[in-house]
Amino acid sequence: MKTRARIIGTGSYLPERVLTNQDLENMVSTTDEWIVSRTGMKERRIARTDEFTSDMGYQAASRAIEAAGIEPSAIDLILVATLTSDYVFPSTACLLQARLKAGNAAAIDVQAACTGYLYALSQAKAYIDAGMYKNILIVASEKLSSIVNYTDRNTCVLFGDGAAACIVSDCGAGLHVNDVRLGADGELAELLILPAGGSRRPASLETVNEQLHYLRMEGKEVFKHAVRRMEMASKDCLDRVGLAQEAITWLIPHQANMRIIEAIAKRFEVPMEKVFLTIHKYGNTSASSIGIALDELIRHTGLREGDNILLTAFGAGLTWGASVLTWKQGELSHD
Repeated sequence: MKTRARIIGTGSYLPERVLTNQDLENMVSTTDEWIVSRTGMKERRIARTDEFTSDMGYQAASRAIEAAGIEPSAIDLILVATLTSDYVFPSTACLLQARLKAGNAAAIDVQAACTGYLYALSQAKAYIDAGMYKNILIVASEKLSSIVNYTDRNTCVLFGDGAAACIVSDCGAGLHVNDVRLGADGELAELLILPAGGSRRPASLETVNEQLHYLRMEGKEVFKHAVRRMEMASKDCLDRVGLAQEAITWLIPHQANMRIIEAIAKRFEVPMEKVFLTIHKYGNTSASSIGIALDELIRHTGLREGDNILLTAFGAGLTWGASVLTWKQGELSHD
């Protein structure tokens, strides 16, 4: 399956403040042992009160642009995956376009919760493969601390803040985007939801008093669907590119829960040493999760010619997806 689209530069950003399990013990009725045994999380990062989704996205985007060796003026399109945008409108992508001085770029937000990075990657691949654009900036940035209820021990231990970015181009050395497979099931929307703040339940004294501006999740139900849906999307993606599961060099799953990650690795017979993990230090950063892990893999571990990476994610919507990437040396100039 031929593709022009390849990731030629990545970047990520994590806020400075660290929220540990011990900190959470002083906030809600929980323990470090309980959190680690059920989630695999030990720490997560929390943005400053004056640090927003666009700020974190800008830092990650700047690093991706530098890694790709291009100028902001060469970017044709900016896709921002987030469920915690600075505003309902204008889009966070437009805020980033201005701050990056990427005046030649169109700009839109993508909302697919934790699967947002893959949804944006699918769009970027389609645009690049069709020859419509040459350089697309994907940014996944989340300030989940702005919608987490820190009196709810079932959810506040899970989430952190952070951003990831990548440049998808039609030439150059990098990770060829072989395929992206996506799915959704809106019948299960209530399992993971922010009840108020939209047109259905605009902000009011009632919605604030009822704490409807915090995310709510049916954890056990989400878990059941997550493993099955990510496995399905991953198998479909591997089949479409003709790649055996034994050929997976690295598995980068959404960093939502260690038990989910272990279940996915087991089903694909991928040893845990080939599963790239950030969950212990960053928790669940939603759309930016696999992008942060991908950037750290490239920068700190490195890739070799022909290495195959399987990305897979699952999130609210419900949404899910998978992508197979292969590291290759590329052309030195555009086709």
